Amino acid sequence: MMAIPDSLQATNNRIAAACAATGRVPDAVRLLVVSKTFPGSAVREAFAAGARAFGENYVQEGLAKIAELDDCRSQLEWHLIGPLQSNKTRGVAEAFDWVQSVDRLKIAERLSEQRPAALAPLNICLQVNISGEASKSGLLPGDVSALARQVAALPRLRLRGLMAIPEPGPEAAAQHAAMAALFNDLKAAGLGVDTLSLGMSADLEAAIAAGSTMVRVGTAIFGAR
Repeated sequence: MMAIPDSLQATNNRIAAACAATGRVPDAVRLLVVSKTFPGSAVREAFAAGARAFGENYVQEGLAKIAELDDCRSQLEWHLIGPLQSNKTRGVAEAFDWVQSVDRLKIAERLSEQRPAALAPLNICLQVNISGEASKSGLLPGDVSALARQVAALPRLRLRGLMAIPEPGPEAAAQHAAMAALFNDLKAAGLGVDTLSLGMSADLEAAIAAGSTMVRVGTAIFGAR
């Protein structure tokens, strides 16, 4: 496995090449470095190499890393990308910058109520179960529009867009396209969304071709978990 600075640069090169291949400007797609299960020292190394946005799946692990890297907090953007239980919303509302895994109004309402007024609004993506797998969290596609409108109306939150984890394999392309269509529907409805979080280490090129604006990459940067 390459050193983190080299693998980070290689990932950025992949993103730039995928953008070029589809006629998109290089900065049309942001990289979210998925740091779950890797130590704070690895996050610090990636930060030193230029990474600024990091994704965590587990609330307690994420909060511990946020505290560990408090000395560079103003330059870091922390995203929760894993499932969020209602009894853990306060810590997330107080510490994270983004939550990409909202799939219930109750969770959004608690985040809205618990977001400190001194902080910028918490950025929210709705997670969509675009593959329909029972093992995955997320909204059904038909429920996206209604929840998006409800979340957009809540104080202390900013609805940014949608997130999904398509099923690898022959159906992935159709699922990418379906997510892009849902995202474009929200934009057409005037909800002001700007983020389609779609694509990981294995499928980021296909996701970018479909219209992803943020790819979540961990394995290609840090190695296998």
